[in-house]
Amino acid sequence: MTLKHWALVGGAVACLNSFSVLAAPWLEPGDARARFAVQKLADRGEMNRGVTTWPLMWSAVQSSRGFASTANEPSSALASAYLRFEMEEQARSGFRGEFNLNAQTEIPGITGFGSNSLAKAGTSVNLQWQGEAWALGLRPAYAHDPDDDEEIRLDGSYLAGTLGNWVFGAGAIDRWWGPGWQSSLILSNNARPIPSVWINRKDTHAPESSWLGWIGPWDFTLLAGQYESDRAVPDAKLIGMRFTFRPMDGLDVGLSRAIMFGGEGRPEGASTIWNALIGKDNGQLEENDPGNQIASIDARYGFAVGAQTMGLYAQMMGEDEAGAFPARKSWLFGADWTTSLLNGDQQWFAEYANTLADDFLGDAMPNITYNHSRYRTGYRHYGRNMAASFDGDAEAVTLGGYHFMDNGSNLSAKVSYAELNIDGTGRVVIPNTKVFYTVPEESQKVAVVDLGYGTQLFNGWLDVNLQATDKKIEYVSGQKDQWSVGASWTYRF
Repeated sequence: MTLKHWALVGGAVACLNSFSVLAAPWLEPGDARARFAVQKLADRGEMNRGVTTWPLMWSAVQSSRGFASTANEPSSALASAYLRFEMEEQARSGFRGEFNLNAQTEIPGITGFGSNSLAKAGTSVNLQWQGEAWALGLRPAYAHDPDDDEEIRLDGSYLAGTLGNWVFGAGAIDRWWGPGWQSSLILSNNARPIPSVWINRKDTHAPESSWLGWIGPWDFTLLAGQYESDRAVPDAKLIGMRFTFRPMDGLDVGLSRAIMFGGEGRPEGASTIWNALIGKDNGQLEENDPGNQIASIDARYGFAVGAQTMGLYAQMMGEDEAGAFPARKSWLFGADWTTSLLNGDQQWFAEYANTLADDFLGDAMPNITYNHSRYRTGYRHYGRNMAASFDGDAEAVTLGGYHFMDNGSNLSAKVSYAELNIDGTGRVVIPNTKVFYTVPEESQKVAVVDLGYGTQLFNGWLDVNLQATDKKIEYVSGQKDQWSVGASWTYRF
């Protein structure tokens, strides 16, 4: 390790001792370098916490065992240093802010874990304040030529407070539930965040009781939100739940559930919520059917390979019916691993996803996944799927990699080959033609290439991205261009 590396690590350690982690904020999904760092430290046993639920609470990261001594591990020093730098930037008390400018020639229809700008151009100011027990974020934004006809937005805004080891919040923040890099089968940042109230653990330490200690560090998130008005069922509600635990070093297990219910003309009282929670859906109660439900089970096992790490992961999602386990299943499998070459660190992944219900192990059932007979707009928010960007009835393979340079810059490359809307039919209802629905119109095979570069520029951070497809993708709302070139510049103050 060079002197430059050690100086970076030493400076980060000094910063760590200058503040304490307070009510929020959290580490948002979209930062691939932060995810690489968290996973590498966790896979090497230097951070004992789950890595498959985003956002990540900074307090859980700081309190993890061994985090204070990771600077002594050359193989993890740069990963630790980056987390400490971001912790100082994001989790300090007082006021801080960001200014962002972005533009792109086309809004990509297929996205992954990275940050996504859902407009042709725009600007935003992210103002945050943090105190002993409260944190506030206000992110007004202007979106030029968006896909959803909403030019003024407050996505990313929130109010959060702590009570004991619990965080209570209200706002619209991005989430990513699951181990995938390209897709999550139940909740991702592919769509705009849904306004909601929520509760989650602040620190994910293991239970102190001897008879529950086996579950290890655990986390729980419960949210309740409301969809937009321009839907087949206006103002439908959403309840989301996720429980994760770590029964052994490196093994993360997640249980998630999403319930769409209520809205105009639909029941949404206490009995409706109870029936949904116990699994009475799919027409069992006829007109009092509580709604559309999906559930998922995921697992990731990460481990050290010499000075590097590797992880194997899987996710299963399906309809949650009759109070039993998910049925009509979709699947995701993947592997990720790290290397240290060319004076930098690399994160690689290979991932397979199949969202055609029961296609992987059974008889395929098209037009089931992310759709519903009553909530005919489906599991979508402002025209975009809230989970996999390939949408339902798709099969996709993705290979990707990130190169994180020692000067802070990064490179990324990803290629996907997908078959979309395999049977060529659909059932989505579009109540507002001004909203672009990224739901494939017909059966089509497509190759997608993504390239990215990030570096410092004018005391800020510049991201440049390129996406290319081998053909124009046909969506129910029209075509997307084959090429998308975009740039985003962020300045912190």
